Amino acid sequence: MYQNKVTLMGFLGGDPELRNNGIGRFTTLSLATKSSYRKDEAYVARTEWHRCVVFGKLSEFAATLKKGAHLQVEGELRTREYVSPKMASSQRIWEVRVGSILKLDRAAKTSPPVVPAAVAIQEEAAP
Repeated sequence: MYQNKVTLMGFLGGDPELRNNGIGRFTTLSLATKSSYRKDEAYVARTEWHRCVVFGKLSEFAATLKKGAHLQVEGELRTREYVSPKMASSQRIWEVRVGSILKLDRAAKTSPPVVPAAVAIQEEAAP
């Protein structure tokens, strides 16, 4: 039995990019995850950047996200080769092919309704 499953929780490093490859549309995300460990008397933090690719209807949702959004993505780890125009050689990259996105941002707190001062005074004066 085999399994290729990746779960990442992090923040979007930039606005998603909606692209078209001739076959269909897809969205790319740059997701930052952070880990830290203690070395001697100080903590050392390390940020990893993950290239995430989203296809299908989920791609349309992913394109609406904004830089800084807190997300959990699940998918498969994939490699892909392409010829770099700058280096004129074949390059291999790792990316997550996303199957699900969970938005972890908290909803904005709603403040209690504002009662005009005149109404509040009338209510206090009533017998």
